[in-house]
Amino acid sequence: MTTRPSILRYTAFSLDPLGGNPAGVLLDAAGLDDDAMLAIAADLGYSESAFLTAPPEGLGGVSGRAFTIRFFSCKAEVPFCGHATVATAVALGEHIGAGDLVFATRAGHVLVSVTEEAGVLRATLTTVEPHIEAIDDADLAEALAALDWSAADLDTALPPRIAFAGARHLVLAAATRERLADLAYDFARLEALMRRLDLITLQLVWRESPTVFHARNPFPVGGVVEDPATGAAAGAFGAYARELGLVPDASVLTLHQGADMGRPGVLTVELREGDTRVRVSGTGTRIA
Repeated sequence: MTTRPSILRYTAFSLDPLGGNPAGVLLDAAGLDDDAMLAIAADLGYSESAFLTAPPEGLGGVSGRAFTIRFFSCKAEVPFCGHATVATAVALGEHIGAGDLVFATRAGHVLVSVTEEAGVLRATLTTVEPHIEAIDDADLAEALAALDWSAADLDTALPPRIAFAGARHLVLAAATRERLADLAYDFARLEALMRRLDLITLQLVWRESPTVFHARNPFPVGGVVEDPATGAAAGAFGAYARELGLVPDASVLTLHQGADMGRPGVLTVELREGDTRVRVSGTGTRIA
């Protein structure tokens, strides 16, 4: 390529450019190969960046509102990223208007609805089919050791599980808000475990009320210590909470994330009766 592609910067799950989770967004990544996309993502330094190209044949959706989307962290491509999806959807909403979008991702087809109210755009993604699985006792012990947590630090009402809604996340619930706030972990040790278990992040949560949670997401496999707002993990957590009977089949959950990093954001998770998929929504804004 003879010219540098136009790289937009948006934050997801906040209307404050200093809040939420920032992502690079390339609305036209045609002509970029994998190495070029990875280099751009690494140069930006965000937890993930999104790259749009033409949709595959048969994807469906309205012409001009269907795309292939790929996600790169600073270190590697990831199959799905919720916050970069929301950031991209908000960017598209500003360029082509509110409405429905269809994205072909490595994890499957993801539908996103962009709505506008009082000049504020909001994106709601519908996850691929989620699933939950147990974690081996030895792997759980290794995760706790890498975090420098003890078994007594866990909330026994929210048992550890691996949850998937486009990417794999280990859900661990802290017994107290103080435990969640005090995050200082062994980066290399946790990264090694996560690579072996094919995990994208750890979803560390604390339950404030029946439907309000606080979350933190270590992301060493992406080359960053912590993700400020993690849409894929929020979707996985919604599936986890429903499958374990922690919330009704039809629920709206609020996840607060990023406050401990100085980048507060709010993620809304909707569960609908009769539909096992999870909807994750939030606002977004362009970073100057």
